[in-house]
Amino acid sequence: MIKTLQISEKEAWDLAFNALTNNQTSDENAREVADALINAEFDGQAGHGLSRIPSYVEQVLSGKVAGNVSPSLLSSKGSVIRVDANHGFAFPAISLALSEITKTCKSFGIAAASISRSHHFGQAGRHVERLAEDGLIGLMFGNTPKAIPPWGGSKPLFGTNPIAFASPRETAAPLVIDMSLSKVARGKVMVANQLNEKIPEGWAIDKEGRPTTDAKKALEGAMLPIG
Repeated sequence: MIKTLQISEKEAWDLAFNALTNNQTSDENAREVADALINAEFDGQAGHGLSRIPSYVEQVLSGKVAGNVSPSLLSSKGSVIRVDANHGFAFPAISLALSEITKTCKSFGIAAASISRSHHFGQAGRHVERLAEDGLIGLMFGNTPKAIPPWGGSKPLFGTNPIAFASPRETAAPLVIDMSLSKVARGKVMVANQLNEKIPEGWAIDKEGRPTTDAKKALEGAMLPIG
């Protein structure tokens, strides 16, 4: 049986921060990650929230992500920016890129940034929302491991490849659109698996290509494409 526990925002933030700093992650990087996870929770995106802590810690300890590195600004020429995450967490690299984008837009009116050698970047909508809060229109595109088969297929060939857009508005909070090319973000299936809950029909197929509502079998199989 899954037990639930209510904690404050600070307690949740401290939980994420301490889990990372106790496991080979610098304070600066842990702050960025904790901020991102808490923002996702407040936006109702639990699949990109605290549920990611165990896998993030495991990936640091296994060497999949380097917890103590800092991102590097490789180049900033004209309106084009290149950032290297150095195999570290995505969030510090994204913050560096957003800072450079904001400065570059003041000079050129437009900017594009690429981030290489990065880890999972979480809730894409929040990153472009930060640009909108600075008065800019933001677009973000990301690649992911293969997770979606072609329609009618059973073998994953395409990534869920998130797309996000944000625009400032005069009399309201920024308009934000955050979507995946699968029916839903794979993180929602991961959360359902952690909670031992069923998923709706039409989200995924098992490894044999059969429709499934079993979250574990869905993770072993493939997500279904949008459309």
